[in-house]
Amino acid sequence: SNRLVLVALGLLIFLVFCAVFAGWVAPVDPLEQALQARLRPPVWEDRGMNPYYLGTDRLGRDVLSNIIYGLRVSLLIGFFSVGISMIIGLTLGLTAGYSRGFWESFIMRAVDVQLSLPLIMVALCFMVLFGQGLWKMIVVLAITGWAEYARTVRGTVLSIREKEYVESAYALGFGAWTIMVKYLLINAITPVLILCAVQVPRVIMLEATLSFLGVGVPVSTPSIGLAIARGYQVLFSGSWWASIFPGLALMLLVACINIVADWLRDALEPRSREQ
Repeated sequence: SNRLVLVALGLLIFLVFCAVFAGWVAPVDPLEQALQARLRPPVWEDRGMNPYYLGTDRLGRDVLSNIIYGLRVSLLIGFFSVGISMIIGLTLGLTAGYSRGFWESFIMRAVDVQLSLPLIMVALCFMVLFGQGLWKMIVVLAITGWAEYARTVRGTVLSIREKEYVESAYALGFGAWTIMVKYLLINAITPVLILCAVQVPRVIMLEATLSFLGVGVPVSTPSIGLAIARGYQVLFSGSWWASIFPGLALMLLVACINIVADWLRDALEPRSREQ
């Protein structure tokens, strides 16, 4: 019944489809340079030409193809890094909430240290130290984003571990892993899924920022952040399309994910709508 969510979900499915099947959707190779077609405007303007529907950059690379392949990289980094962060945070949060004592103090102090550091500065330092690379960026974003999952899971576990059914499991002699997985993990998964949905656009924006600064993915990998950076060099000389269109694509992707994430939060936690 929510038309905004339906539109956002439809656009998100379309963007994911384009990213997955980029090899068939993109009109040309995103890295192909055609100097005779450099800085061509979009096809609806006078100097526009096929198949460069959204124009070209200063080396004649197709803007639309770079956007489509860049969506694939953004979604790949977003989902993989968030998935790894979730696994790490879920494991440490369950351990801290269940075991208490030394391990709880140790894990939560590590969480406090992690959350006290500016995420973009930590990721920037890691990428400068270890160099550019797609999988390097996924690992860096994963190890810098686990703390929020650990804190969320621990808080949920603390509120559940005193429930009657958990105490009954203790009394029946169930082992620690059985209680953690069968009783605590199942009840903690809902806030974790909501947090994942919220974190994906954040990670996508962080990847685009690092790529824009030149320390993200390699220049041989199509990226929306790199496309914005390349277009920014000619933005004020009249070739606005080389930077504006990638920026709009990134904004559209992040906005759609945020809208769907808000709907998912309201659907899984109805009490959040009452607050």
